[in-house]
Amino acid sequence: MMDSPKHLWPLVRVDEALSLLARRHGLAKNAIEIPAMPEDWAEDRHKLARWLETTASVLGLETESIVTNYAEVDQLIDRAGPAIFRVSHQGNHHLLVLLKSHRDKAIVLGSDHCAHRLARAEIRRLLCEHIEAPLRAEIEQLLREVGVPEHHKGKARQALLRERLSDAWIGGSWLIRLPLTHSLWQHARAAGLPSRMALFLGAYLIYYALWLSSWWLVGKGALQGRFDLGWMLAWALILFTLIPFRMLAKWLEGVTATGLGAILKQKLLFGALQFHPDRIRHQGHGQLFSRAADAEVLERFSLNSSFFALLGGIEILLAMLVLAVGPAGPLHLPLLLAWLGVTLFIGWRFLRARIRWTDQRLTLTQNLVERMVGYRTRLAQEPREHWHGVEDQELESYFEHTKNMDQIGMVPIALSPRGWMILGLLGLAPSFIAGQTFTASLAVGFGGILLAYQGLQKLVGSLAYLTGARIAWGQLKAFLQAASHSHARQTFAALTTFEENSAPQQELLVQAKDLFFRYRENGKAVLENYHLQIKPGERILLQGPSGGGKSTLASVLTGLREPNSGLLLLRGLDWQTLGSEGWRRRIVSAPQFHENHVLTGTFAFNLLMGRGWPATPEDLHEAEALCYELDLGELLQKMPAGLMQMVGETGWQLSHGERSRLYMARALLQNADLIILDESFAALDPENLQTAMQCAITRAKTLMVIAHP
Repeated sequence: MMDSPKHLWPLVRVDEALSLLARRHGLAKNAIEIPAMPEDWAEDRHKLARWLETTASVLGLETESIVTNYAEVDQLIDRAGPAIFRVSHQGNHHLLVLLKSHRDKAIVLGSDHCAHRLARAEIRRLLCEHIEAPLRAEIEQLLREVGVPEHHKGKARQALLRERLSDAWIGGSWLIRLPLTHSLWQHARAAGLPSRMALFLGAYLIYYALWLSSWWLVGKGALQGRFDLGWMLAWALILFTLIPFRMLAKWLEGVTATGLGAILKQKLLFGALQFHPDRIRHQGHGQLFSRAADAEVLERFSLNSSFFALLGGIEILLAMLVLAVGPAGPLHLPLLLAWLGVTLFIGWRFLRARIRWTDQRLTLTQNLVERMVGYRTRLAQEPREHWHGVEDQELESYFEHTKNMDQIGMVPIALSPRGWMILGLLGLAPSFIAGQTFTASLAVGFGGILLAYQGLQKLVGSLAYLTGARIAWGQLKAFLQAASHSHARQTFAALTTFEENSAPQQELLVQAKDLFFRYRENGKAVLENYHLQIKPGERILLQGPSGGGKSTLASVLTGLREPNSGLLLLRGLDWQTLGSEGWRRRIVSAPQFHENHVLTGTFAFNLLMGRGWPATPEDLHEAEALCYELDLGELLQKMPAGLMQMVGETGWQLSHGERSRLYMARALLQNADLIILDESFAALDPENLQTAMQCAITRAKTLMVIAHP
């Protein structure tokens, strides 16, 4: 067998490739000892994916499996880096480690630990070779028979392949990134935002230096009587030089702000998804709506006003340096510091007024939404003359807070920059009265006054955004804290134990001993000294009265809630060993109807969202077969787009029983070791119940059904 090229990796070195990629890309710095993947796992793409996912978890990273259409391979290569691809070369499978891609070239990390430059067309060929190879002979023969000229064969061949493979899907691609549990700073550093920020500051410092130099030339040339053509050309050259640095700084500002806003939005969304259902349940619709509005305020601040305020601060600092060496330095510098202190004091008062106004606004929004939700009850129970009494009082209070905030906020906007201009010019008066000669120093001093004026304008202009973002940050801190909550990571011991166990039927699947759980610290225990043993392949029916703890037990078994004490093992391994993802992959639950949802999307997405998306053709085929087993075939036939029909709030409306079977199919398609169905059969008629029960018994490896007696 010929040696593989240096830019490709053997499959068995996947752990080494991922570890080196993480260090090279700055995603992981510490070297962690990772065991080698068993050789017999290399050609099994499912085991390879599991091992890659586990290796990334040990390194503090996460992987996203990508399945892309043949026509979109180029777009995948453009946006993928850092990524790992499973490619074909001379009939054998290898790994390709992509660092980054730009236009027609890409940088890949080779098995010799060196970076190699590779054409994008070559990467595309490696990704598509296994599906293109069976068609190449046929296409070449067709091109010869038609008589296509040699210099047109490349485009003709690619067009024919694109037409023949239009519905082909290519898997074996994994994006590598930091988990959203990492801090905002770590994500910004991984995205290269600090270096862009440094370039932004450098470009603006050069811009300001050139700007001050132009003022120095004006003073040197005009005020000393040397205003000739040479000085004019030098002054014009400096002004023209300002343009590229200004454009570079604005471009870096936009790129950095957009990147930061994207990371912030991802963190907030991830944090919202990490909120515990009980915590959300205790908050009303209005409070959640107001927090969503605050998220938009915070994003707008990160994109619009952060750099504006930063530039204002830089301009004020530079103005202090310029004024300190100017003709009225001993007077100008204290005046500017004192005026800046007054501006900051007024800004602090505005912040306090804005906090009070925001509290009133959020209360008004929350109460309005809550009253809209309970509008019918209010009409029935509250006398007509009292319908709007509370709203009128709240609006009056809101108007007073708004008036007070506007009065305080108008002071710094109107007074601060203009007041400083007057003080700055008065500071030059002693030099003028003393008859001091006009020099370049005087011109630069005047330029320092203008620079401080611009800085104060930027600072007070962004005051409303700054205070709004400060308040929004306080409201959304809970989301960011939830996003930073670290989950237990899966270990290699857990992976090898599950994959290499040759006789799982002879051991316990789930073992619970002395489980104790209560919802509140001083509340009544829902589970107390609870013992449970489940063997692989068992079919368990759990019955009991409402409030007896059946659903609580299901949430504890699936890892949604942690027991206060006791021992809970899955095939001898605890939650910390398996990791949150590993545990929830092996124990899956279809919760009660009110805790399950049909999301706005295709029917296929709602079926396979727990298995992986985008779905492969094999996944879609299995999902369709399961739907027919659950007597949902008639529903699929009614839908114009079949599995691709949009459902949810804006799509096809499903009945109560259809939703129940959808939730059941969603759980069964995850192929977990234990399936828990919580009241999943309550909405079904006897005929559909028998069909669904038989399907669950047949498909589930181990099944627990929770029902009322």
